[in-house]
Amino acid sequence: MTKKRMEAVRETEKHYCSIALGIAVIAAIICFMLAFKPIGKGLILGSLFSAANFILMGETLPMRIGRSRKKAAGISFLLILLRYVLMAIPLVLSIQMAQFHLAATIIGLFSVQLVIMSEHISRHIRMKTRKSQVF
Repeated sequence: MTKKRMEAVRETEKHYCSIALGIAVIAAIICFMLAFKPIGKGLILGSLFSAANFILMGETLPMRIGRSRKKAAGISFLLILLRYVLMAIPLVLSIQMAQFHLAATIIGLFSVQLVIMSEHISRHIRMKTRKSQVF
């Protein structure tokens, strides 16, 4: 993968992860103010591991490109296992420790995906409203 493409991948990682972590921090501050500390801590924990998972996915992308099909499939399988183990860590922590709320941790684990999906949906809605204004 070229250096320019890796910079684009890193910009994408930085964009989505910073939005997801920013939202998680704001939500956690609100939860702390409302005395829901386990929920706030769970959101932060899940969001941190969601960002780490997304970054790991982007950084390991060059390992799969330019290899034979069999070797790329093997690397992909190992990387998926690694990402599952990474995602299991906050779940185990929130199950074992009462200071993390399990449902909030699960929501945090999907925070990067939720940011990506909400950005695409809002972009789609904006495009539709612009088209309807033109006609």
